[in-house]
Amino acid sequence: MKYRDFERILLANGFEFVRQKGSHRHFRGYPGGKMALVTLSSPGGDDIRPGTLKSMIRQSELPERLFQSR
Repeated sequence: MKYRDFERILLANGFEFVRQKGSHRHFRGYPGGKMALVTLSSPGGDDIRPGTLKSMIRQSELPERLFQSR
């Protein structure tokens, strides 16, 4: 999965861009009424490494099925 695809999923599920520092973009959302913060740490065109992807999905507190390839 690419970083820009992950960002699109976040935005489609109610997350909003909060700030950016260098290449780190921070998003905030309220899945299930609880605040979640997610940091994307790479330019949009790169693939996300599997361990990093799993960590970002955990941070988002969104169902993993939303991030599965179609």
